[in-house]
Amino acid sequence: MRDILIKEINTSKEFLDFVKFPFKLYKDNPNWVPPLIKDELETLDSKRNPVYQNATAHFYLAYKEGEIVGRIAAIINWIEVKEVKKSKVRFGWFDVIDDINVSQLLLDQVVALGKKNKLESIEGPVGFSNLDKAGLLLEGFEENNTMITLYNAPYYSKHLEKLGYEISAKWVEYEIKIDDFESSPEKVKRFSKLVMDRYNLTLLNFRKRSEILPYVDQMFELLDQTYNQLQTFVPIQPYQIENYKKRFLKFVNPDYIKCIIDQNGKLICFSITMPSFEKALKKMNGKLTIFNAIHLLKAMYFNNRASFYLIGVHPEFQNKGITAIIFNEMQKLFNKQKITTVETNPELEENTAIQKLWKNYEHRLHKRRATYTKKI
Repeated sequence: MRDILIKEINTSKEFLDFVKFPFKLYKDNPNWVPPLIKDELETLDSKRNPVYQNATAHFYLAYKEGEIVGRIAAIINWIEVKEVKKSKVRFGWFDVIDDINVSQLLLDQVVALGKKNKLESIEGPVGFSNLDKAGLLLEGFEENNTMITLYNAPYYSKHLEKLGYEISAKWVEYEIKIDDFESSPEKVKRFSKLVMDRYNLTLLNFRKRSEILPYVDQMFELLDQTYNQLQTFVPIQPYQIENYKKRFLKFVNPDYIKCIIDQNGKLICFSITMPSFEKALKKMNGKLTIFNAIHLLKAMYFNNRASFYLIGVHPEFQNKGITAIIFNEMQKLFNKQKITTVETNPELEENTAIQKLWKNYEHRLHKRRATYTKKI
């Protein structure tokens, strides 16, 4: 291991090297979808990302013979540690060549931060919070990652297992085929109307992004209420909501946001779907310019593939068929937009309530991923 140098990074150039390392590592891999370099740099920047109000992070690069061969982030989410009472240090932005010594030395930096702060375990790959990319890919290496999921080579899990790490949480992802509305499940259509009438609900359709803004805070509140019993839950902070509004609203096509309100005008369910940006991001290769932004615009409005990102349902309305309304409306939209395939966001394997949503449609489980943990 003597020929491997681990360095904590501090300069702008080093952070750029940190972000661009996967571009070199996966340049010949047809399934790796590059992130936007600018977005990655802003996420890591303590002056730009408000998550640092309640988080500590250190970033490391591994060098061998002068070449970068790995990277890692060591993160402590203090909300998780102090309020949720989970005594752990997180690792994320983990990418390495196929050399277990590099993996060990990088992970050692994270363990050291955990021990320094008297934490009990290490877990990853994750980001600063629940809203960041998470989970090491275990199956589906021949599939593209989406804009908000990680991609990694098969040897990553082998490294972690040899180093004594065990699986902590498992996620699954599905690909769903969309038929024309007439051929879609009849019981979904009938049940949708029945539920709307029974609970006196109203479906909101949006034409402009500005129309969505009054409901965004309620969406995040519903996310907390929907997922607060899952093992990975950490409360979403107000400053995170503002940050995500700024970062992701620009990618939103209002047609793909569906909200349901009750008779008092309170939001009780929402879903966020986006056209697939994988092909556009590949063409852009990490760079957002005036000229290549056209790829994003084309993907937003001319696409046969979409990604199901988020769904939230108020606890009082869970298991009452509310999602049938959402699916019925999304079916109409997908047919109108000529969307034939939808990919789900990673769902915790234990979250069977969400997975039951796909049973009425032709679907396949095409990716599995997991986070790994170890006592320190």
